[in-house]
Amino acid sequence: MADAPQAVPHGDALLHPPAPSGTHEIGWKALLKPSLLIAVLVIVVLDQATKAMIGASIPMYESVTIIPGLLDFTHVRNTGAAFGLLNTTDLPMKSFVMILMAIVAIVAIGAYGATLRADENIARAGLSLVLGGALGNLIDRARLGYVLDFVDVYSGNWHFWAFNVADAAISVGAVLVIVDLLGLRRHASNPV
Repeated sequence: MADAPQAVPHGDALLHPPAPSGTHEIGWKALLKPSLLIAVLVIVVLDQATKAMIGASIPMYESVTIIPGLLDFTHVRNTGAAFGLLNTTDLPMKSFVMILMAIVAIVAIGAYGATLRADENIARAGLSLVLGGALGNLIDRARLGYVLDFVDVYSGNWHFWAFNVADAAISVGAVLVIVDLLGLRRHASNPV
């Protein structure tokens, strides 16, 4: 006689395989662990502090070379989305639309995080970085109407999009979430 399939307490068995014993905590309680909240706070504080230092010390569109031929700190303002998307687009109420998009993204991050089990640490850490970065950039948009970007990575005449600490946290966090979703954290001996 075949064994009955195991019930998955929430979501999809592929994305959220059955939890090991003792790790059944899911939902907002698991999302609001002090270590995760501290990570979010550290990202926001570091992001805001670096932006304040750049804003106070480097005039708009000016650069300070950090590593010649590779890295400058350049004071630029991004009124668009990530990596300068929509930066040159002139939309009615653009600032309001960008703030609304950021709030929707933050709510979606929280909702997804609430579906994770307590043992899904890689995804939780990734979401903490994404949430900290999203909040850091939201603060700029709400307070200033733009996001201050300053990290300018380049080679010769080629420049990557300018970014900041919040953008870096979002990017690293997204990679961690993808790694977790792909199951790269699980041992090969675990059943799929």
